This record gives sequence, structure tokens and C-alpha cells, in this order.
Amino acid sequence: METRMEVAPSLSMQDSSGASRCLSRTKFIDLACAAVGRGSRVEFGLMFDGTVVAQNPPGSVNWRELCSFLLLELSDKTKKHRFISAPRWKPPRTLTCPHRDAVQRVLYIQNSAQYLSVSKGGLVVLRDRGDMSIVRTHRLQNKTVSPKVLWVTDVVYLQNTQKIAVSFTCREVCFYDILPKQDFNCKYKLKGLRFVPWCLDYWVDPTNPDQAILTIGDIGGQVSALNFTSAQISLFERHYVRTASGSEDIVLWDELVKGKHYCCYVTTHQAHTPDWVRKVRYLGSVQAFLSCSLTPQCSMAIGWRENGSRTLRVTSFATKSGVWDVDYHFGLGLIASAGVDHQVLLWNPCVTSKPVFALFGHSGPVITVTFIQTKPQVFSYSKDKVLSLWDVSSLQCVQRMTGIFPKTREDTHVNLLFQEEHQRLLLTFDSQLLLLETVKGEGRTSSHKYPVTCVLYNSLLKQVVSSDSGSTVISWVSDTGQMVKRFDHCHGNTAISTMDLDATQTRLFTAGADGQVKVWDFNGHCLLRMNAGMGGAASISQVLLLRSRVLVMGWKRYEFNVFFYCKSDVELTEWKGGVQHGGNVLCAAFQPPQTLVTGSFNGDIVVWNSSTEKALRKLQQQGENHNYKVSLMHAKIFSPLQSLGLNSLSSILTERWSLPHSAAFNQSPVIFSLTLSPKLLLNSHMGNHFGADLVSCGGLGLVHFWNIHHGQLVGQFSAHNKDLGSIVMAVSPCGKYLVTADNEGTIKTWDIEFYCLKPDQECNEDLPKLLHSFCPHFDHVTHLEICKHGDKLLLLSSSSDCNVALSYLSGETVGLFGQVNKHSAHLNQTLNYDTSLSQFISFGYIIVLSTALVAALDPPSPVVQASSNKAQSLFLQHAGVWYHPR
Repeated sequence: METRMEVAPSLSMQDSSGASRCLSRTKFIDLACAAVGRGSRVEFGLMFDGTVVAQNPPGSVNWRELCSFLLLELSDKTKKHRFISAPRWKPPRTLTCPHRDAVQRVLYIQNSAQYLSVSKGGLVVLRDRGDMSIVRTHRLQNKTVSPKVLWVTDVVYLQNTQKIAVSFTCREVCFYDILPKQDFNCKYKLKGLRFVPWCLDYWVDPTNPDQAILTIGDIGGQVSALNFTSAQISLFERHYVRTASGSEDIVLWDELVKGKHYCCYVTTHQAHTPDWVRKVRYLGSVQAFLSCSLTPQCSMAIGWRENGSRTLRVTSFATKSGVWDVDYHFGLGLIASAGVDHQVLLWNPCVTSKPVFALFGHSGPVITVTFIQTKPQVFSYSKDKVLSLWDVSSLQCVQRMTGIFPKTREDTHVNLLFQEEHQRLLLTFDSQLLLLETVKGEGRTSSHKYPVTCVLYNSLLKQVVSSDSGSTVISWVSDTGQMVKRFDHCHGNTAISTMDLDATQTRLFTAGADGQVKVWDFNGHCLLRMNAGMGGAASISQVLLLRSRVLVMGWKRYEFNVFFYCKSDVELTEWKGGVQHGGNVLCAAFQPPQTLVTGSFNGDIVVWNSSTEKALRKLQQQGENHNYKVSLMHAKIFSPLQSLGLNSLSSILTERWSLPHSAAFNQSPVIFSLTLSPKLLLNSHMGNHFGADLVSCGGLGLVHFWNIHHGQLVGQFSAHNKDLGSIVMAVSPCGKYLVTADNEGTIKTWDIEFYCLKPDQECNEDLPKLLHSFCPHFDHVTHLEICKHGDKLLLLSSSSDCNVALSYLSGETVGLFGQVNKHSAHLNQTLNYDTSLSQFISFGYIIVLSTALVAALDPPSPVVQASSNKAQSLFLQHAGVWYHPR
């Protein structure tokens, strides 16, 4: 508006003295219409209404208020545009494919870090996650039919049992072991289904892996669900199975329907008549079965599970021409449907009359849709060979790709898999596989090749240690950001989930999804292996060192485990406290001499005496309701003398559970950090036993303050938007600063020095003082670490954007590790200065380079100002080491 205003209209907003004067609504609309020359009076009226909110005097606006409003609006739009920007893709790559017929589905196997594809003829191909090379192939065996007439219709991965379920046109569903030593042996064969199973879906309860549901959609329009109650022990009752001539056990469908298997029961509803069910999904957050078909009158159907009953209430959705595919966004609570009428429709599951939004742009039938669960975006592919990426918040097509897909028949079978952790898009066109990978930011080199899972600071060596989901550990020089050592394939191809340092800071402990805990020196030598998984894959969430013992937390199969090892002989010892948690143990924190706090996925926080190994108390929120759940993935506990750094697993666990923004993640805190600070301990010793001595944070963006002496929740506040999913946090060793981070890469610094220290009968919900908010990453932050380097408090942050950042608590980003520009080549030749000056230049300044200026944000001390040209050279050479994202 300001650029379109002429001199006369601008002067009309000033009085005779030149000061801004206030305009009424009518006068503002008249002046805006005359100055801008376009736009309606209604639009300018809405602008006026938004500007005058909370202004004094009411009903009027001046030029300064208008400019402030426009700048804020522009800032919000810029921020939104940042998050809806389309990814940049590398040239498409056609993968070598041994399949000779249509690929029915492609899956990502998290535990083995491999991609699995199954074709119509039963050929299984496993590919390495790194270079997508073929690891092995295997042809599935089904003795019911000959290999020539074998027809696979669909396949799903049973992540809690390490099996795949495969459906066949011979009205059977077979369950195969996929562990390397099992070689795809058929464990169970479900026979006698009424109709041919056409599509499958598998869901695992994130709070109880024993509870799982296998959903089957058939060509008779029925949706059936196999509800497993002890999936990790056995899928079916062995008493009622029949052993075939081979090694598989035969399970009859009629016996399941009659309820003879106590660990599995069946629910069935007629969703579509008389058409085939094209896609099924179980929505665990709302306890409903979603399905679709090509019948216009019943294009989609939802079977709602009633509380305490096995009967289902079915609701139907009608479209013009039917639906090929559906997907559900757990964070937004929206269903996306791929319509035969060329539209992508977004539905509220509870509203059947009409869709919430319609996305137009395809000129052919849409055959597949896939949500990006970590963002409000959805992919769609149509028969006119166009792949579109839509932003749900703005209802815009942010990317449209065409002309890169192979020539195919009109009835080509197409699958789409977007692997969010590695930003890979896999499309299948009958027997062809096409790979699209995102390109990193231009001119920037990431710290890691894969998403970073953990970062630690080694104060002894003055180095930063980071790990990633590609099983790589890298050591960095904290002063310069340069790489010191790189250890590849620390746990084979499995992701490193957590790390920790011993008390001497000369040994590094790493844990991976292979169930192994390894001890390393900083020369890259593996000194010790601990088999926490007992020979099998196990999900390890944290490693905690307790004097002569190593506490390893995680879960395997049907139980959650707490492993104790002695450093000398590495033998498993029994935990005397028994089972106190109702879910998977994800985290622990230790306060010398004997206070141990553990947390689990279902929300239990248990305080233990580590010497007697007995539980002292459980922490529960006051006024807790049935929707409140807690998940503990990250813990820290600070001693007055030392801090033990423990690690965040948000990116690994999110991918493992496939629920980055599910209801369990949005209706309950998902990640916790536990902190006891010296100031809080001192306050307790002085007689105040009612203030906060424990801090936690979770998936709703809430930060909780607890008193473990009385087991009370004494304070809480919302640090981030609850729709962003899980958050992580760190507390400074002095207990004054709290740092939180969310899934958009935003980091906030809070002053909690005097927060919740005084006793109060009610829970304090006031916000502490927000000091700074900044965004050094463009994807979700996986771990935070506050370290003291010299006399400076610095913040280390790792993210799924593959970077490790170094920042001040004041919000200024020093740089990203590994991003070195051309000046760093001369670093070793020209830098020759003592340690104190190195620290001062490294962390006392953020250097901004231009063609003729080297400027520091903080004014230099008189000592540095008095330095000669040598000091200026030091600034230039040292500044060249860091890439500053601004």
C-alpha cells in the first residue's frame, strides 16, 4: 500500500504539524481505495478491523499502527511460505529390478534398514537403504497353488513380530518370518476366507505392542479385522492350529470367527456392496476402520468401534465416481481420497455430507494419495502421469512433476511410498521402480548424510560427538566446526538410537536397533560389545551409566526390559524392583547418590532407590483424565557436581512407530526430559520441600514441573504449539535456563530461575519469561545439549535436517558443523594463537563477512581492539570456518 500511495494521500494521514493523525473506518476505506487503486471496500474494511484490535483509542488507526500491522502480516506470510516451500529433487533414477510382473507394494523395514518389495508372482526383493542395491531375493512358497498361478494381492509388515503378512487370490493369508536366519519361512497360513483378500493394513498399539490389528479388505465388499491380544507371544492359539505337510501351522477362518482362538478374535462389517474394497486403513487414534471402493454411493466407509463392544457402526461417504485410494493424517485428523473424478478430496471423518476441501488440478483419475505425516502436505498421482504435492493449510499445489515417468499402459499398477526420514519417494509402475531423492540446500554441506539422532559435548577433548540414523558417529572440533574423526557402520546398517559418555569422557557408548550396546575409544576402536537384545533385534532407547553398572533401557518382543551389566564380565543381572511400568521403558535419569527416575510410553514416571532397586513412588498429574498419556523418550538429570547427558530419540521412535503426529502424539505428551538442578536442590536443603525439583516436557508442547518429594505436579505451561507433535528440552547446569525445541526446528530459551520454587496449593500455569526464540534448523530437532565452553554457555542442537548447530542461548547461531567455506583451507597455515584468544574469537563473536567489512555483533574488548592487523587476520580466518545460515 505504501508504494502505491501518492504524496497527497500520504499527507492526508498527517496533521498540520506533520504528526500522524487517526483515521476512522470510513475515512480509512476511502483513502485506501483512492491510494491503492484496486481491491474492494470489504477487503479494506477487514484490514481496518484487524489493525484496530486492542488499539487506543478504539475505532481508529494511524499510520504507525497500520505499518506495524502490515509488517506483522508480511512476517507471518513469510514464515508460512518457508514451511510450504517445495522440495528440490535429484534427477529420477530407475532402479534395477528383478521383478517380472507388477509390484504390489513397497515397504520400509526399520529394524533392518531395508526396503522390501513384493511382486504379483511372489518374488520378494530386499534393498539396502544406502545405495538401494539389491541385498537378496526370495520367491515366496505357497503349496496350495502351483507357482505358475500364484497371485499375491498385497503385503504388510508386522513390525512387532518381525513378520510379513501376504494375501493371495487362493483366499489365503500367509505369515512369513523375515529375520535373516529364517529365510522367509511360512509360520502361519490362514485358510478358508469367504472372499479373495485384496488389500491389507496392520496397526500396532504404540502403548502396548501386544495389541495389534490386521485389517483385510476383500472383493466381496467386506472389511474384516483380526484383533491380536498377545501378538508378540503368539498370533494364534497353538491348540487350535493344524500342522501342514510343511512347517507352517494351518489356521481356519471359521474357527477364528467362532472365537476358538482366545488370543485373536474377528470383527467383520459389510462396508461396500457389491464392489471390491480397494484400500483399508485402521485409524487407531479414533478407533475406526477406513475403506474405499469405486462405488459412487459408497465410495468410502468408516466402521466405528463402540466402547466395550465388538459391533461396529458404519458410516458411508458418497462421491461422483468412486475412490481409488485413501490416506489419513494423524495430526490434522483429515482423510484424503483419490477420486476417479480427477479430484483429491479432504474429509472430516465425522462429517459424511461433504468434504472439507477439494484440491483441483489433475486432468485424469487420481489413483494414489499419500500424506507427509510431519507436514500438512499430501502427494497425489493421476493416470495422466502427473505427481502433485499439495499444501493443506493453503490448499495450493506447491509442486507439479510430469514428463519424468516411464511410458506405461493405462491400467498400470502404481504404488507410492514416501520415506520421510530419508526424504525418498519410491514409485512403482508395474515391474519398474523409480526413485526420487531430495537435494540438500544449495551451497551448503550437511553435517551428516542421514538425520542426526544425538549430539554430545566432550569437555575433556573439547569436541562435539554426533550420531545419525545411518549408523555413523562423527567427532568435531568445537572451536572450528571441522571434522576430527568419522566412524562408519558402527552398528552395521541399523540406526544409532542413543549415545552416552562415561565419567572419564574417554569412552563412548552407542546403542542401535540391532540390540547391541558398544563401547568405543575416540580412535574408533570398539572395546566392548553388550548384547542387550539377546541375539535378536531390540529397540534401545537409552544407555545410562551408574557407577559400576550400565543401565540399558528398551523393549524387545512382548516385554519391556531393563538390562544391567557389570563392566568386568558383562553379565545380565536381575532388576529387583520388578515391573512397575505399564508400557515400554523409554528413558531414565539418575541423581547421585541413589535417586533414579524412569519413564515409559504409557505415562508412568517412577522414582527408584538405585541402591535397593525398589520403587519409591509414581508421579501422576492431578485431575488426570482418560485422554492424558505420557511417553518418555528423553531424560536428563543434573547433579550439582556433574551433568549426565542422556539422549533424545524422537526421530528414530517416530519412524519406528509410524506415528509422528498421531493422536497418541497430540493428545498426550510424547517426549520427556527430567531435570534436577543445583538451585532446586539447594532450595530443598533449606527447608522448602514443596517447590519444583523435576522438570518434564512432552508431545502436547507442555512443560511440567514436579515435586518428587511429595509426588505432585506444581506447575505447567505450553512452550510450543500442541499441533507440532513431540518436543525436546535441555536445562542449563545452573538451573536458570530452559531450552525447548519442536518439530519445525524452532528453539526457545526460557528463564526458570525462580519458577515454581514457592509452595502453592494449585498448579501454576503462568508462563516463565521467554528470553529468545530462533530457528537454526528447518526440520524437527531431535536432541539438545547445553555445554560450557570456557566461560560461555552454548547450545548444541541436532536435527532431522542432517545438521548439528552451535548457538548461543541468546538465540544467535554461530554455525553448523561441517559447513566449511574456501577460507578454511588456509586455517592450519595461518592460525597461530593461544587457547584463550581462540575461545574468545570462537564463541564471543558471530562474524558477518561482506566485501569490505568484518563486523562482530558484540563489541570487542579493549584488548582485542588494541590488536594489530594480525588480530584482524585471525577474525577473517576463523570466520571463514563457519557457515552462518543468515
